[in-house]
Amino acid sequence: MTDREAGSGGVLEVRVHKDDEGLFDYIVNTDEANGNSKPYNRFQAFVAKYGVEERGLERVPEDQRTDERVSKIANMWFSANLSIPTFALGSVAIPIFRLGFVDAALVIALVNILALISPSFFATFGPRFGLRQMILSRFFFGFNVVRILAILQIIVCLGWASVNTIVGAQLLHAVNPNVPGWAGILVIASLTLLVCFLGYRAVHLYERWACFPAGIIFLVVLGVFVHSGKFDNLLPLKSGPLEVGSILSYSAAVFGFACGWAVFSADYGVYQPVSTSPRTVFLCCFSGLYTPIVFLELLGAAVATAIIHDPAFAKAYADSGIGGLLRQVLVPYVGRFGDFCIVILALTIVAVNCPNIYSSSFALQVLAHATQRVPRFLWTVVGTAVYVAISVPGYDRFESWLENVILVTGYWVSIYSAVGFVEHFVFRRGYGGYRVADANNPKFLPPGYAAASAFLAGIVGVVLGMSQQWFTGPISKLCGGEKGGDVAFELGFVFTTVTYVGLRAVEKGYFKR
Repeated sequence: MTDREAGSGGVLEVRVHKDDEGLFDYIVNTDEANGNSKPYNRFQAFVAKYGVEERGLERVPEDQRTDERVSKIANMWFSANLSIPTFALGSVAIPIFRLGFVDAALVIALVNILALISPSFFATFGPRFGLRQMILSRFFFGFNVVRILAILQIIVCLGWASVNTIVGAQLLHAVNPNVPGWAGILVIASLTLLVCFLGYRAVHLYERWACFPAGIIFLVVLGVFVHSGKFDNLLPLKSGPLEVGSILSYSAAVFGFACGWAVFSADYGVYQPVSTSPRTVFLCCFSGLYTPIVFLELLGAAVATAIIHDPAFAKAYADSGIGGLLRQVLVPYVGRFGDFCIVILALTIVAVNCPNIYSSSFALQVLAHATQRVPRFLWTVVGTAVYVAISVPGYDRFESWLENVILVTGYWVSIYSAVGFVEHFVFRRGYGGYRVADANNPKFLPPGYAAASAFLAGIVGVVLGMSQQWFTGPISKLCGGEKGGDVAFELGFVFTTVTYVGLRAVEKGYFKR
């Protein structure tokens, strides 16, 4: 139904849709409530003619949930992770974390199981409620604290986009040294922007097909490398404090990479029917993530073992990073076709960057009433400009950049997940404990005091357990010798969980919400 009222800002149009439970699904197109002026609405209508998604933070009503194939969720995450950054994370296990293949492989296979529980769980909220994850997070952190989380999400998304784009630019430079890093960065960023500008359907469509050329070429890399006979690092596992520290720190990196999707995984199921089984969504998301991540991280670790014993591989890696390493695998055996394969792999960065840039636009809209006035698709332009500006000066510092972004992601996402898990299972006791209509009303949301305090407690745990070049926590030193072993995400999760359970019980008892 549609109601019209006279307001101080002119005519206020409120469209209200109710679901089967009688809850308000969404309130959109309100000049005063959402700051949407008539020029704004005309602009939205204009771009919609060209296939650009208009919808921003508004809930997707049930009669517009047209994505009935839940396999799209699996395909989305499969394609996004079948890319060079995943391979790169596997490869740094050897030169950066000083592991052998066997211990790296055990970390990859086991830690990813733990890391992917969180993104797979939050993915189930998309079809259930039709809300973007930053809006859903208000049920966990309250109306105002979510703005702090949005800032963190923006930093992480743009940081990842920068790291990913640098990897792609390195590959293009490895093929043609005359292509400067900044040129490769601009090419990849422009292609990503085109897809994200169009929105949800374009992202899913691109991810649907991008996995095929990427998958074929990675299989070519596997076959050629096995044929080359350069894989000869099946050494016995090491022992002692240094080995423990290396395993713990690499585990933190693997965890941060996989778990990072948790803060926006719900965004890619909002057009799925509300009747979609949460169990099915969880399994689709988990399998779509686990399969390419484990495969490519293992492949990357295997290829990197050649750096230890083969001077040509060591020089290629030192000169051109991951691009040089891949070129050393392919070109000596398949010639110019190898360079073609590397160019295609460089373009897989578009697939992994699309979720980061698309979801960062919603985080930007959550920040304030004023930022919500800016259409989602324009925020994708702003986000792209920012991460390009970061990528160009960071091009020559990829390894430290990658390590720092991954670890920081794991730190804060573990804290976020702890609050979400406790709120959902302990205090709301499942999906039935949410009223969708409350998402935009601070009076019915948690005040956020307990969540903010638990978040700070989690940061204390992170500081005690972190192992970075610039700081090693006291508990970290106990776990891995002088250099320490990174146990920050574990401590952050535990400290947050314990604190939130107690404080949230008091908060809910006092405020009754």
